[in-house]
Amino acid sequence: MEHKNRLNQLRKLAEQQRYLDLKQMCCQWGGSNAGELAFLPLLALAHAHLGDHNKAEEFLAQTLASQDKLDRDALVDLAAVFIVMLHVEKAVKLLEEILNKQPQHSLALARLGYCRILQDDSDAALKLYKQSAYINPERLSLLHNLIPLYIKKSKFESATTTLKMAERRLAIIANELPDVVLQRYRKQHNLFQLNIWVVKGQFAYAERWLQLKEWHDDFIDDEKKDSKKYAYKQEDSLVFWVTEYSNLLAYNDHHQQAAEILREYGKHYPDNQILCLQMAELAKLQGHHMQAVKLIKRALKDNTEDINLWVQLSSACLHHFEQQAQQAALRAMELSDALEEGEENPLEKIKILQAQAKLALAQIESQEQNFAKAEKLYREILAEHKNFVPALQGLGQQLLQQGDIDEAMELFETVKKLNPVRGYTSLINAHRFPTEITTLEKIEKAAKVPSLEGSVRTGIYFQLSAAWAKRKEYDRAFAFAKQGNTASKKFLNYDGKQHRNHCGGIRQGFCEDLYKHRPDYGVDSTLPVYVLGMPRSGTTLVEQIISGHSQIFGAGELGVVPQVIQGLNRWERHVGSGRVYPDCMDDLTPYVTKRIARSVLQELQEFAPQAKHVVDKMPHNFENIGLIKFLFPNAKIISVRRDPRDIAISNYFTDYQAKHGGMGFAYDLTDIGEQLADHNLLMHHWDRVFPGEILTINYEDVVEDLEGCARKMLGYIGVAWEQQVLKFNELKRTVKTASVWQVRQPIYKSSKAKWKNYQKHLAPLLKGTNKKIVFETPDTITLPQPGFLTDGIAHYNENRLDEAELSFKKMLHHNPNHAACNYMLGLVYLSKNHVEDGIAAIEKAIHKAPWHKEW
Repeated sequence: MEHKNRLNQLRKLAEQQRYLDLKQMCCQWGGSNAGELAFLPLLALAHAHLGDHNKAEEFLAQTLASQDKLDRDALVDLAAVFIVMLHVEKAVKLLEEILNKQPQHSLALARLGYCRILQDDSDAALKLYKQSAYINPERLSLLHNLIPLYIKKSKFESATTTLKMAERRLAIIANELPDVVLQRYRKQHNLFQLNIWVVKGQFAYAERWLQLKEWHDDFIDDEKKDSKKYAYKQEDSLVFWVTEYSNLLAYNDHHQQAAEILREYGKHYPDNQILCLQMAELAKLQGHHMQAVKLIKRALKDNTEDINLWVQLSSACLHHFEQQAQQAALRAMELSDALEEGEENPLEKIKILQAQAKLALAQIESQEQNFAKAEKLYREILAEHKNFVPALQGLGQQLLQQGDIDEAMELFETVKKLNPVRGYTSLINAHRFPTEITTLEKIEKAAKVPSLEGSVRTGIYFQLSAAWAKRKEYDRAFAFAKQGNTASKKFLNYDGKQHRNHCGGIRQGFCEDLYKHRPDYGVDSTLPVYVLGMPRSGTTLVEQIISGHSQIFGAGELGVVPQVIQGLNRWERHVGSGRVYPDCMDDLTPYVTKRIARSVLQELQEFAPQAKHVVDKMPHNFENIGLIKFLFPNAKIISVRRDPRDIAISNYFTDYQAKHGGMGFAYDLTDIGEQLADHNLLMHHWDRVFPGEILTINYEDVVEDLEGCARKMLGYIGVAWEQQVLKFNELKRTVKTASVWQVRQPIYKSSKAKWKNYQKHLAPLLKGTNKKIVFETPDTITLPQPGFLTDGIAHYNENRLDEAELSFKKMLHHNPNHAACNYMLGLVYLSKNHVEDGIAAIEKAIHKAPWHKEW
């Protein structure tokens, strides 16, 4: 009887998730060798939950050696060990054998129900849990497992009823429970209630609960409410619930509400580290990178020695603020190297922190294309931690970009063994597809696990679409692509009408008259070569071919031209002209234009000082041809065209990672159609403004006649023929675009007319392509000559006040609200002792540009 009582106590500890107590009691009652057979599976269970897998395996082996001597209850415990150690099929087999002999075994039914949840069979799980609860309605853990199943099935009344039953049961047994268990159960009930409110859309209930909740009920504290200790605990508890509520909102695709509730409570606790980091994660998901960086820095303010925070800051800065990313990674490395081994910092913890810091630095070096440095860091990490998945994946991706496909595949295969979903998705990205349908089904289940990203993981859907397309199951492939695109769009603010207006403004701004009235602008260099076209039209392939020439360097997708545009807009904001690109182009003097052009040339030359030509293959530079020709009249421009239906399908099936600033149009077939039409109209415009100066290359022609097209492109650029360009797939250079896999292959024709596989799904594309092009352009200002502001400032500095006044007034005649010209005219008036006129002009300037505090 004592033995049975002890086992009941141990199983109660397991049910209450008190695994440390379970381990200690098992050892105490079973002796140092845990001689009691029935204690063995419970010991294995405790060690597995505590993360000591070696000990868990040891006790599991002892249990299996004596399995035939175990009673049914002990076998049910063994099934629990199988579940925790992810041997689900073994657990199912064992539990089914037990239930064949004892169909009313409540715990066996419940554990088989949990297995069905893991196998994504919620109907079977619900049935098993209900059977178990009917037999033993007092087991609290059964009720806790039923509630999320009811929520998943949208059976909200049943979920609420079961929650009330659980609360009543908890009230009955509360005095028997340790405080830590009681508080955990109370938290669990509150989480269930919050979840029910969120999935039902009853946000007002949840938010009122947050406001009225008596936070001190969630912890035991005998001190007075006005004590400092109480205030800290109150903040911790409140932040916990706000964070959990925001998680639930995000899991159910209410990201804006999640961000708003965090901001609201962030006002009360602006420096709370947990709130800052939660807001930063949501900001990153929504593409607000600067905001994320700011929030992590705020969290760092009072935690400057926190290595994890520096690593997170480095990650947040990686793609947008490279210098800050590197500084943060170096700080993380410095702090981790300075750690001394002790009780608070065991050696294994120190090594992991050092690996994470080194990984952050490796990612930066890889991003900056310092591949040798990055590879050295990756390999140093893997020498100490051979199964460190982020390092395996990071090195594999870099090697894939560099063309070392075989080793990249080996690394991804290793990742697959350690983390099947991440491994398979990496392999799919590299066009190594799983052959088993069951594998694809497992990956699909992983895609549906809610996370901060939302109710689904969009990247996995895109990978599944590629895998099913490989199997020629095109309808299924399209369905996954559609799910991925639909889920991604929630992170976007793409406005097709705004883009159409923007393209109209470009055609209006870069008209033939601009070049007639602004001759001799830019520089004569033939160094720049621009390969452009719609994304997925074949720009990467074309660049790879011509970059095989000894005198041509392919620099990849550069942001140089867009950066020039941002610089122009910054200047116009600074002077308060009220103008933006491209309207401001007519105010550029030859001096300014040449200075910008030489700066661009210097940046290009730094990539390859010995090259005769440097290729920038940013596809969307098709919008910027007017600016390119303004800066470099002799620049070579290769426009890549492809069947628009194939472009559309290729874009729709590509994961541009919207949360990282991906191209907004690519997530909707109608938007893609409109973008194709805008591109077509723009290219017609450029061909009219620059007749015969742009070389058009069709992707389909390249596939059919590689040598003929290669000769045409090299002849256009002005270099002699070199046979080696035909072996473009053997070229050892980095490719970081979505075409990374394709350019490592010889020419293949399977990508031609792919659209036919999806023909019945293309109605939205045709709608967008054939939609009448109507656009609005803002009222623009036409200046008869450039430089009124800069010339006027030069006159003013030379004390030629009359000439300065005339120059500023000429600008104000065309643009009366130009802030800087009003300010400078005010200074001229003051210098001439026309004080009232001067004050009026400066006041007008400040009104138009209040950020100029110095005025």
